[in-house]
Amino acid sequence: MTTDSGIAERVLAVVHGAPRAGRGGPRPSPLRFDILLAAGAALLAVVLALVVKNGRSPDALGWSLLLGAHVPLVWQRRRPLPVLVAVVALLLPFHGLNYCHAAPLPASYLVVYTVAVTCRPLYTLLTVGSLLSLAMSVMMFVNQHQAVEALRTSGWVIAVVFLGITMRFQRQYVAAVVERAERAERTREEEARRRVAEERLRIARDLHDLLAHSITLIGVQTSVAAHVLNADPERLDRAAVAKALDEIAETCRSARGELRTTLEVLRDQGAGEVRGPLPGLHGLADLAEAARVSGAGVELAVTAGEVPPAVGAAAYRIVQEALTNAVRHGGRDDLTVRVRVDEEWAGGGAGAGGGGGALLRVRVTDDGAGTGSGTPGFGLVGMRERARSVGGTLEAGPLPGQGFEVTAVLPLEGAA
Repeated sequence: MTTDSGIAERVLAVVHGAPRAGRGGPRPSPLRFDILLAAGAALLAVVLALVVKNGRSPDALGWSLLLGAHVPLVWQRRRPLPVLVAVVALLLPFHGLNYCHAAPLPASYLVVYTVAVTCRPLYTLLTVGSLLSLAMSVMMFVNQHQAVEALRTSGWVIAVVFLGITMRFQRQYVAAVVERAERAERTREEEARRRVAEERLRIARDLHDLLAHSITLIGVQTSVAAHVLNADPERLDRAAVAKALDEIAETCRSARGELRTTLEVLRDQGAGEVRGPLPGLHGLADLAEAARVSGAGVELAVTAGEVPPAVGAAAYRIVQEALTNAVRHGGRDDLTVRVRVDEEWAGGGAGAGGGGGALLRVRVTDDGAGTGSGTPGFGLVGMRERARSVGGTLEAGPLPGQGFEVTAVLPLEGAA
């Protein structure tokens, strides 16, 4: 069953030449449609003038005024108000000479509807009301017996005006709905692009932390094995070489396992599943032991208890990258790295973001000479991004004399 909105859409399509939904083919030209519409209204006016006996039959002047009033309808879509004035200017003499009053009604209704659809409602009411009063006055002055017919005609004109205003409001409503839908679609696309960019950054950060740490340890352990082999070939310490190779194999297995876990997380995120727990404070001891195997002295002190998984993962990655940098750039054989993780309470104005609450403070300090080889990378950038991802801050820089320190402050309350 056809709804009122469906009927309104069909009326709007018929009046303004819009193609009906579900039909192919090119859309007709608006000017061509208006020409056909004006011709159809003129033909209907001729039929009414010949059939309806409501006034005297038109003569040559009457036909000229009647048909001439339909010519401006060709431009009604582009110039509705001038067309309305032109039609009224031609039809007033037609009514004043008491020609058939029913003949020009289709053209009158059509131009009034177009004005109501395209112009502001108040402006339409004032304009149409003034012209309608003038036209009705002329009709009643010519023939007072036409008073009832004049009132009936004015009622139809007013109905057409309100129909046009209603269609104008419906158009505006539909346009607003379409605009909101397009804006929502653009917002979704922008959000999708933002999420893709964030995910790419996160993947790059994870792979950097994992591979940089593992490759650095493998490089140091390989150097240890090579040093043992070259130190005294005749008195080869097979146990030391075997230990170094075992540590290299263990580092490879650990890196392979963590890489597999990362890839599984990436594969399963689309299905809403995540395999394997996030690294946290419980894994700091393994990081310290791996750094000790690489030849660095590591002092680890963790006084914090259970922390949110996201904060624990950020702290783990920060310590991992700081240890990697210390081993890579320390530049001395007796390097000592101190790692301390404490849970603190900051009052208002202190801590990350200037607010109060529980904080996790991570401090990694080394006494390296800073002469280690290596090209600049993304380690410090990644650590700062790790801290920002949970609402924290990170500071890093050289110490007076020698050494380097990394300090991160991560809020515990409200962390996702």
